[in-house]
Amino acid sequence: MNPRIKNRLLLLATAFLFSTGGAAIKACSLGSWQVAGFRSGVASLAVFALLPASRRGLNWRVLPAATAYAATLILFVTATKLTTAANAIYLQATAPLYVLALGPLLLGERIRRSDLLFGAAVAMGLGLFFVTRQRTLATAPNPALGDVLGLLSGVGWALTVMGLRWLGKRSDGGGAIATVGVGNLIACLISLPRALPVLHSHATDWLVILYLGLVQIGLAYYCLTRAIGHVPAFEATTLMLLEPALNPVWVWLIQGERPAALAVLGGAIILSATLVHTWTESRKAP
Repeated sequence: MNPRIKNRLLLLATAFLFSTGGAAIKACSLGSWQVAGFRSGVASLAVFALLPASRRGLNWRVLPAATAYAATLILFVTATKLTTAANAIYLQATAPLYVLALGPLLLGERIRRSDLLFGAAVAMGLGLFFVTRQRTLATAPNPALGDVLGLLSGVGWALTVMGLRWLGKRSDGGGAIATVGVGNLIACLISLPRALPVLHSHATDWLVILYLGLVQIGLAYYCLTRAIGHVPAFEATTLMLLEPALNPVWVWLIQGERPAALAVLGGAIILSATLVHTWTESRKAP
């Protein structure tokens, strides 16, 4: 196969696999701590086994980003259990807003006028989540708390991204994927005390856990690392936006979950702003 087509198909596969997380998490009857802990335990083993770079990149410098990533994983699983999948994934997608706010303080990065316009658009989309009341559903039993945790998962992802930027300036390579392996290991260790003992479960729950760890995370990152270095940044970002776009679709098709209309509009604004901002920045790049 033509390498150009192959790499783009790998990125589409990555986005597709990531997007199934919401539906799989909701399909598992285990509690939030159990899903987060067991999923991350399997994922950590898969990442270290499938990706040799994750083992080569191990050093103490990955700990800040890995810890933030672990918090993101736990918060996202819990948010997905409590609110709609659309709210959970779209609120996590507000991470660039916090990168803009914290970047000058933590990384010494200068804010430009285009960044402020982007931040304003994301903030407007974010506001729509909190001016409407998401009704309680069987798949979203506590949407108010879930939305807060989804918001915090966005903060965690922002800290992860900034940690990876810091790591990238001090590492020869492999640090990013090592962060994924270590972050999942930390998430597992944090969750296990609250996850055990497992009093009630079904065989399908463990199949879902294996899918989440081996496929939705492990295989997805395998595809991502094989392709990301061979596709221009804007095109890669565009292809990866398929994840938040599809995530609530799978939950709607499988569980019949319908998010509030204003939440969908807010998510569309956030994703559109991200796409436009990335395109603008790619035009400026040499």
